[in-house]
Amino acid sequence: MTTIPTGPGGPAAAPARPALLAPLAVAAIFGAAIGWVLTHNPTDTLADPGGACLWTALTGTQGPTCGGTRMMWYLLHGDLVQAARHHLPALLAVPVLGYAWARWVARSTGRQLPAIPLPRWLLIAYAAAWLVFTVARNLPWPPFTWLHLTDIQ
Repeated sequence: MTTIPTGPGGPAAAPARPALLAPLAVAAIFGAAIGWVLTHNPTDTLADPGGACLWTALTGTQGPTCGGTRMMWYLLHGDLVQAARHHLPALLAVPVLGYAWARWVARSTGRQLPAIPLPRWLLIAYAAAWLVFTVARNLPWPPFTWLHLTDIQ
């Protein structure tokens, strides 16, 4: 007969996986994406290994990956105007997602950061604005042409 070792509070707990593993994995993936953007300038006209924009190559329209990589390039170089031009909804999401990740890390280490309550209407409005932006950037007349990315092949 096999016995289960017990501690003062009952059966011994199974080894837990490190609490920080998931948020660190997300940070590593995000770091790799930033590394890709910094080493393959999406704003130049040089051919990159993945092409100018995979979304454009597949659909013929400008989608989230086209402007998102350019937004990140300009954000990393401190040009907020061009970052907003290339993907305003993603730029607005950066601080919110950064804080959400920081809360995740804090929870994983047994600490708490205060929650920022986002009302449902705000989330719906944000999603609607993202959709409007996606459509507007593909319209071929002013003032929407300012959002159209002409450097995508």
